[in-house]
Amino acid sequence: MNIDLIRQDTAGCSDKIFLNNAGSSLMPKIVVDTIVGYLLEEQQSSGYITADRNSESIHQFYEVAARFINAHPRNMAFTTGSTDGYAKALSSISFKEGDCIITTNDDYISNQMAFISLQKKVNIKIIRMKNLPDHTLDLEDCERLIKTHRPKLIAVTHIPTNSGLIQNVEGVGKLCKQYGILYLVDACQSVGQMMVDVGKIGCDFLTATGRKFMRGPRGTGFLYVSDNALQQNLAPLFLDMSDATWTDFNDYEMGKTARRFEIWERSNASLLGFKEALKYAGAIGLPYIEDYNRKLAERLRAGLQHNGFTALDKGSRLSSIVTFCDQSGRIETIQKILKENEIYFSVSNKSNALIDFTLKNVDRAIRLSPHYFNTPEEIEKVLDVLAG
Repeated sequence: MNIDLIRQDTAGCSDKIFLNNAGSSLMPKIVVDTIVGYLLEEQQSSGYITADRNSESIHQFYEVAARFINAHPRNMAFTTGSTDGYAKALSSISFKEGDCIITTNDDYISNQMAFISLQKKVNIKIIRMKNLPDHTLDLEDCERLIKTHRPKLIAVTHIPTNSGLIQNVEGVGKLCKQYGILYLVDACQSVGQMMVDVGKIGCDFLTATGRKFMRGPRGTGFLYVSDNALQQNLAPLFLDMSDATWTDFNDYEMGKTARRFEIWERSNASLLGFKEALKYAGAIGLPYIEDYNRKLAERLRAGLQHNGFTALDKGSRLSSIVTFCDQSGRIETIQKILKENEIYFSVSNKSNALIDFTLKNVDRAIRLSPHYFNTPEEIEKVLDVLAG
């Protein structure tokens, strides 16, 4: 990895220490140039004509996105974000009263609220599997719950937004395959910061967001839909004409690909910018990015603990999301110091991680999320600032 060149491509990292990649990362120059160039073309020729002229480049998005997670282009759909894809995946499953969803204590807030919404509307059951003492998922409990409740769906967030925990999505996937259960994975915090392989995970749906570790624009993301789900004719509750045809007054015919989960109207400028972000990370190499990010996060956690802060991340495998507070559980002074020193961060609130933060007995936490354009020197400066 040529860090100097990467930082030259990242205009926003020159005057600050940017550590909020789990929120919305900094786009490489090629991403911004692509978006602006396309919009200027639309300004001259209109949206429809510009889309026709760039149809081949637009179609290449599916190939690039598929390569990113070891999938096939037919299994990829463009979305406006992870929650968009997640809602469409959920809506494709015919839940009825008494059906069960098994999930975890650490699933993302929007996913948890979607489950609760289904519970209120359809009267489904929500069951959360246990964690082991090291905070990883208890797969024995998961299998017991499967045998007891015969769930319609198992849903797991790969990396929670409020914690550095990396959940064992591959282990859950093996159980889903063994028992023939639909499996939905939220990978919005993992895709882009580490290698993600849908073949190894064994999921039927996987959602991701462009603006985070993939360094794409806001309003972008993708949904992976497995061949198993496509062959079951799963489709969102409300179809659009992206991959469906109105064949009779009262009938339609769906296409064979995951694009049935798309809506026809979208920002092609954003899609093409997102494609360039994926290509940019792919050219660097996700194995290199994952290894580099792990070392940055490990140094940051070790330094915070050495300086007397309370590190909140628990698990046998931890990611590039680092959460902490002071020994009293407060964050106000930390916020003030970080802002004064132009260190960009985020705050995780209990309302966004109700189960996890209740168990940890904290109300708020500082979240730092380094990425591959950050340097070891920046990490040391952050630690020096906080130590002071």
